[in-house]
Parts: sequence; C-alpha cells; structure tokens
Amino acid sequence: MKRLYDNELIYGRLLTVTQPHLVERYNKALKAFGLPATVLERFDIDKTGFSPQIADELDDPNYLDPNGVNRRFIILTPAQSTLPVVHTCFSNTEALVYEFYNSNSRAIQALTIKDVIYGEIEDNVSTVRDVEDLLSIEQVEFKVLSADDVLGKAATLRSLVDRLKTEPEAWRDDAMLERMVDLAKVAGDIRENRLVPDQVVFRHDAFWTSHFGGCYIFNDEKMTTVICDPDAPGFRRSRPWQVSYLSIRDQARIFRFLAETGRLDPPRASWLETSGLLEHRAEMAIRALLRKSDPDADYSGMDAVWLQTWMHRNAGLINEEGTYPFLNAIKREIAQTGRVDIGRIPDRFRFLLARARPEHKDAWLVNRLITEFVPDDFVSRYVFNKQGFYADYTGYDDAFRQHVVETLKNTYLTDKAAFRKRLYGL
Repeated sequence: MKRLYDNELIYGRLLTVTQPHLVERYNKALKAFGLPATVLERFDIDKTGFSPQIADELDDPNYLDPNGVNRRFIILTPAQSTLPVVHTCFSNTEALVYEFYNSNSRAIQALTIKDVIYGEIEDNVSTVRDVEDLLSIEQVEFKVLSADDVLGKAATLRSLVDRLKTEPEAWRDDAMLERMVDLAKVAGDIRENRLVPDQVVFRHDAFWTSHFGGCYIFNDEKMTTVICDPDAPGFRRSRPWQVSYLSIRDQARIFRFLAETGRLDPPRASWLETSGLLEHRAEMAIRALLRKSDPDADYSGMDAVWLQTWMHRNAGLINEEGTYPFLNAIKREIAQTGRVDIGRIPDRFRFLLARARPEHKDAWLVNRLITEFVPDDFVSRYVFNKQGFYADYTGYDDAFRQHVVETLKNTYLTDKAAFRKRLYGL
C-alpha cells in the first residue's frame, strides 16, 4: 500500500496535526474513549478525526469504529469539514458528518477555539448481528461532548444568566456573580457565541455497509430493498411485505430493480456518445485481459500503438472473451439508432452500459453498486468503491499495481471533478 500512499491514492487530502495544543486535545478525546494517548507529535486526520498513523500505533484500524456501528468522532478544527472520510463501515458516514458540520458551523467554530469536540454518531443498535439490525437504523444522533466541558459550562452559564434576568435580587448574590465570571472565562460571551450544536439528529437514508461481506440498502416510499449475500443472517426473514431481498449474485434482478426505480440512466446516444464511457469500459476490459493472459507483460512502455499491436496479436483471445467486441457493436448500434434495446443484452454485459441517473439522490451509491459487476474497471472501482478497489489491488502483481497507479494519476487524479462529470454526469 506504500505506493498508493506515496501517490495520495490512499489517505490523501488529510489534515496534518503538529501543534502541541491540538495533539494534547486529541489525547483528551482518546482518553475519554478509554484509549491510550498517542506519543506521536505529528499525524494526519480525516473529517471524523480518524488518523491512519494512530491506527497503526494502536494496532487497531477500528479504534474510532469499535463495533462497526455508532461511529466515534474527534473534531479539532472546523477545517476538517472539507476533508474526506477514509475509514468507515457505512458509505453515508461522510454525508452525515458533513451535514453535522454544515448545520452547526457556528457552534463548532466557537467550541474548537477553546476545546476538542468528540462523541459518537449513535443509532438504536449497539451491534449489528443480522440484516434486521441494519433495517432498524432510520436516523442517527450526534452525541456531542467536549474534553474541558466547555459545553457543560456554557449551559450552566446560560442558566445563571437567565436567573440573573428573572430574579430581582439575584444581582446581590456575590458568589453567583463570581461563578459567572469564572464560567465566562472558559465559555466566553454566550450571548454572541453559539456554543451548543442545535441540530444533531439526521436521517440515515440509503447506504452501503461492510457488514456481512457488503450490504446495500435502498429506501423507496413503500418498499425497502436489501442487496447482499443471501447467506447473511436474517436475509429474507424480516418483514417480507415491506422489505425486498435481492441476492448480490443476481445481476438480472438487481439491474431490473435499479432500472424500474429510475436509478439508472437509460443507455442512449445523448450521453453514451459524449461521455466516453463505452470507450473507457473497452479499454479497461483489454487491460484486464492483458493482465490475466500475460502475467509477465511490461506495462512501462504501454501506449496506444503498443496496445493496438497487442490486440492484433491476440484477436482470437479478445473475441473469445467477448467484452471488447460487444462494446464495439453497441457503439455502432448507438451511432445508427441512437438507443440500445437493453432487453436483448445478455445479463453479464448489461452493467457495462450502465451508470446511475446523475440527478438521483442515490447516484453515488448506485454507481458503487454497479462497480460490483464491472470489477475489471479499476478506475470506476477507485472512484466509487475504494474498499473494493483496495481489496483488488492486494491481488495484483507489482507491475500491474504500478500500471494502475500511473493510470489513475493520468486520468482521474488530473481533474477529478471533470472526470466524474464526463463519464458519470456527476
């Protein structure tokens, strides 16, 4: 993984913590969680406060996610709001934390001047034992604490201020006034600074979770759809009148579900001809075939001419595998008719033509699900399904790992937003 780290393909865009007072505050949060303090003087953190260096130090990558649910967070600075989440068991953790930052920006700004904010993103389950536990998660609540109890002291000061305003003789209570002065030294002027986050409950909508080998849950008005391994505990055993269960192995039913619920962009010339998705999928298919058929291939000199030469020499292999000629046939059909009759496309090829409908609220999650069925497209896997990409990467030989890194650097990393816009409409 060092090659990925050196090229900012894993744990990229994190915030480096070096200031002693911030390290001290982080240690206060760790202590509150019952964890040992770090001896590191420099480490990186993500949006939730997770640090890969501290995870290594503790030998525990789940130190902020001990049960894979009720994720912990540590906020040292409002600057964390723009960072990614690099380690999570739920795909929507980043969106939920972003909503928390966005809804409570003034309080976070004021609190982190003096203190560290920490706590848990709580829901109504403490451990996930079966699919029903996942289905029961409808909303989460941010339980917010501060190490030096600035939150508690602000609340106490607020009550004393109210007492001073409402009780005519309260101003004669010297002890109370002295206490208010002491509290104000910590909490500041609570009339100007909003110190208590006031929006802490957020809806837990459609999501992916790493539990049971990977599980997708989509919520529609009258039906919840679960997509996972049918061997997962609780699969097809809960509320069949309200929950639809699809096996992750059943490509045909999953494609039909996504299409019928309006989550897929129908394959039309209007976007297929301009996005370059067909060309991208074809190139990824050839690279995968090259890797599997020629383990000793030298990718260092690969360019368009080199690749074309290899394809000519291996035309029989390419035709036998079928993906590349299929995509070329679809390109011709699109040019002639402007559309594709998806009903006559074999199940194993359908997801090659698929992307999420960009305007749908579940677009990112749907694109992640699509990558489950096009695993040879390592670029799309990296963009939408980093856990899947990292698992694939460990199985590549060293030469192909270097090729993957160079490809990502020269395509996606050069302009992420433009790449996502062109291929996926996002």
